[in-house]
Order: sequence, then structure tokens, then C-alpha cells
Amino acid sequence: MRFLTVSFLALLAASPALSQTDEPGAEWRAMAQEELDARLNVERREGRARNVILFIADGMNMSSVTAGRIYDGQDRGEGGEENRLSFEAMDASALIRTYTANAQVPDSAATASAMNTGVKIDIRAINVYQGSDASVCAHGLYPVTLMEQAEARNMETGIVTTARLTHATPAAVFAHIPHRNWESDSDMPVEAVESGCVDIARQLIEVEAGDGIDLAFGGGRGNFLPESENGRRSDGRDLTAEWVARGGAYVSNAVELRSLDSDKNLLGLFADSHMSYDADRNDIEEPSLAEMTSIAIDRLSSNPDGYYLMVEAARVDHAHHATNAYRALDDIQAFSEAIATALSMVDLDETLVIVTADHGHVFTMAGYQPRNNPILGLVQTPNASGEMDPTIAADGQSYTTLGYYTGQNPRRADSDEITSDAALHPDYRQQSAVAMGSETHSGEDVPLYASGPWAHLFGGTLEQHTIYHVMVHALGWTRDEDVSGETPSD
Repeated sequence: MRFLTVSFLALLAASPALSQTDEPGAEWRAMAQEELDARLNVERREGRARNVILFIADGMNMSSVTAGRIYDGQDRGEGGEENRLSFEAMDASALIRTYTANAQVPDSAATASAMNTGVKIDIRAINVYQGSDASVCAHGLYPVTLMEQAEARNMETGIVTTARLTHATPAAVFAHIPHRNWESDSDMPVEAVESGCVDIARQLIEVEAGDGIDLAFGGGRGNFLPESENGRRSDGRDLTAEWVARGGAYVSNAVELRSLDSDKNLLGLFADSHMSYDADRNDIEEPSLAEMTSIAIDRLSSNPDGYYLMVEAARVDHAHHATNAYRALDDIQAFSEAIATALSMVDLDETLVIVTADHGHVFTMAGYQPRNNPILGLVQTPNASGEMDPTIAADGQSYTTLGYYTGQNPRRADSDEITSDAALHPDYRQQSAVAMGSETHSGEDVPLYASGPWAHLFGGTLEQHTIYHVMVHALGWTRDEDVSGETPSD
């Protein structure tokens, strides 16, 4: 577990704003010139993309990026504000509108579906048209996914996530289902079964497009195993055994993954439910997001026809729901490391890399503290002696830089004073203004970053489902092909 042990005074002394130079402001002018030069030298790539990698940090709003870069810099004993996460240096950026077909504030099912199909979807639904209920499984038509189109063109396809593979965002790569919660057959209501709906875990194993998903890494082992093997399936089926019977390979921990010598389609289930936060991860049991990304790219890139890979840092979202900023930012750091790994492995002349979020959270930064104040700590200001004192709010209490609008730890006038040690503890849950059982998503736009073929098409403010259409354009699939096609239900 990593702890933020940065010395405030050491960071302050290292700040470029306070270093001595012959010319006042020279450091800032040099920084600006460096950024300008980088923008002037951005390469406009208009060739066809052979590969597409879509990185999604679930729940990463703009404040998460800002706090994440500061956390990353301070965690390495450096300044935070001027730090850059790996994806912040990418060629293009945009703001993405996240509303769904029927909701002002979205969930992951609808937003990930929009990115994978090019149409807006109802909240809690995955890759079915607006207004669909269980009857769609019997008679409806579904919007085709980018994965299905890629498989039809003999491309490789892959999913990497730290959530259950049956969770909303990874499921949006391959599944068509009216409700995101139908992850296992034990989750299915009677009317859904009678309409012919198939649970998400089965859909992953039974993908019919091409040769099916070529690689899938994540958690959620319980949804693939029968109850007799400590799983959640009431139908008695062992879907991992069925994957192997179909010609694939299966691994259940990091050691097995690292020792595997096979070019078969690969399923890796590294936890019964979600994988661990990166700060709590056992490296013997669970590979890191960067390691999974590296193995995925290495395996998928052997196909000359290219690949589509979706990589999700899922647990950023879960930490935010728990108002635990430490684990949210630590998983953003792991996300940045995975992207840096990918960028070191691919040729950007043939690979479009997109980094974004499915939605945001009501997570924010506040206060007038000086630069390099510990991002997880209290808001502080210097006193007359030059020492740092907590800033006191109107209710007479100190408060932290990071906080939430809704959440499990509401601020109360009679609550105990927050100490610096308490705020910096990894298990500390930041305060919220509105008491709720779980912190909620936000409806704000989220950032997007991109490099590679046609990345320059991202700019300004875009609809979330337009991401799919940019990927299709970059892959060179023309409108007279089946890019807007439909897939009939089973």
C-alpha cells in the first residue's frame, strides 16, 4: 500500500515558481513555450488505423484528473500541480457529453454502450435500443457493436478490466441485454428467461461473431462457476470449462497468467467478484492493470488484420462511490501507468489510442491552500510564523481539499474535528454535503484524450456516441459497409 509521505517544505522549495532565476517568470515562460512547441509539432495522422485501444477510467471526472496528477507527482516526491499523467500529453482532447437516451445523469451501462454502438441507450441497459424491455430478447434487433464488426473482419478483440467481466462497462463490449444486473443466470427474473434473455456471463462465452472474444481479463469468477464450485450459477454450468472446451485457455491467478505458453483465446478471471484496488492488490493473485494491458497488446497484435481492445480502470468509480479519494486517485495512477505501457508498445501511425471516462462523479477540490499542499490532506494556510495551520470553515471546523456533494460521510456540526493524520490515512472517507448510502455519479462532461490516426477529429465538445463513429472512421469502414447494421437476437 502506498502512502502519501511528501514533505510540504521540500516540495515548496522545489516549486519552479519560487526558485531563483536571473529573469523573473522565466520558468513559466519556458513551460509555456514547451507546451506551445509541442502543440505546433503535433502530427496529423490521416492513414487507416489497423488497431484501436479504448481506455476508460470509470467515473473519472475532471477533478479526478487534476487531483490524480497532483497525487501522482506527490507520491513520487515531486511537485504535483505541474506534473502530467501519461495521457495528458496525448495529441488531441475533447469534452464528452454523457447524458443518456433517457437520463440527465448517466450510468456506466448506457455510456459504455454509446461508445460501443454509436447510439444513445437507456440508463441500466446494455446495447439495446431505447425503450427495450425483456421482450426484446424474443423479437428485437440490437445495435451492432464495434467488437462484432471487428470480429466479422477477422480482427482480434479483447477486454481488460478490474471489475467483474460481466459488469456494465466490459459487458458493453459484447453483450445485448435490457438490464445490466443480469450478470449470471441466478440474477435473471422469470419473465426475462421466458423471453429468451441470456445472462451476461453466458453471452461472453457464447459470442458468435467471428471466433468470439479473443482475450478477456478481469474479475467475476463467481458468475462463471456453478454453486457447487462456490460460484453463483444455479444452472450447474461451469462456463470456464466450456470456454476451454471451445478451444480456449483459462487462468485464475497472476502466476498462471505469467507462466502460460499458449496462443489460444484466453480467459483470465482473477477474483470472485471485482478485482482489488491497486493499493490492496496481491501481485501473486492479481496482475496489475499495466501488466494485463501489456499481455493483451502483445497477444492481440499478432493478427495482421488488427485488433480492438477496451481497457477499463473500473475501481476508480467504486472508490468514489465510497467517498474514498485515496483509492480513487491511486487507481488513476495505475490507469496512467497502463496507458504509458500501451503507448510504449504501439505504433501511433497505425493505432488509435483513446482515453476517456464513461461518466463523472460529484467529486471536487476546494480551498485556497498554497501549491504542493498534500492533495489528500487538510486545507492549510501559512500563519504569521510561516507555519501551516488548518483553514477553519464557518462552522468552526477544518476541512479537506477533496470532498463530495453526496455520500456516506456527511459533514455535521457536532462531528469530531478532522486531524491531518486522519485525513491522510488511506481508509479516510471524505466528507459530503448530502447524506446518501452511496455517492452518486455526476452529469458533467468528461475529458477525452487521443493520439493516432484521425485523433485530430476529437476536439471541442462531442456527444459520447460520436466516439464510436470516430473509431469506425479511423478503421476505414465506409458507410456502405455494415457500420450501422443490426444484429438479430438469438
